[in-house]
Amino acid sequence: MPIHTVGKGESATSIAADNGFFVDTVWNHARNTALREKRKTPHQLFEGDEIFIPDKELKQEDGATGSRHRFKVKGVPAKFRLQLLALGEPRANEDYVLNIDGQLTRGKTDAQGWIKQSIPPGARSGTLTLQGGKEQIPIQIGDLDPIEEVSGVQQRLTNLGFPAGNSGELDDSTKAALRQFQEAQGLQTTGEADAATRAKLKQIHD
Repeated sequence: MPIHTVGKGESATSIAADNGFFVDTVWNHARNTALREKRKTPHQLFEGDEIFIPDKELKQEDGATGSRHRFKVKGVPAKFRLQLLALGEPRANEDYVLNIDGQLTRGKTDAQGWIKQSIPPGARSGTLTLQGGKEQIPIQIGDLDPIEEVSGVQQRLTNLGFPAGNSGELDDSTKAALRQFQEAQGLQTTGEADAATRAKLKQIHD
């Protein structure tokens, strides 16, 4: 199978599922070593990245002729993680309804405001409903760019309340957002996406 060029919103998880593989089969293939070293996680790829998809292998199982046999196909769900905050404090023990590609899950946030749910590996979008329907948050899965990219830094800053735009460039608005974030986190206020700032962004907004 040819090399697959990653499109907007795709991850190794969704690409593997679309091609009938578990994500580990694709992500851990020897021909994807360079991609693993560059991106670190299969869940955040960048548009234009290239990932190798291996050919499928035929598996045979013995069974007596003239009899009926039942086979169970195993699946590995993806993990959805989201922390809800209000003025910097966790929204703990709050009821929610998570709708991912039509699959509804009801639950409560934990003591730190986290929602952690298994979802289909090929999921693309959904809605998080809070306060009995008074608050609805659209969910886009796979749209978060890697932290190594400027666009990934901008997305995290904006999601955390520091509007940085979406130019993909380290422009004035991004530098201003970086300074605000750095000051709020007690980091050196450089306005640059240095290693310490990227690490803190990734810690808060993985």
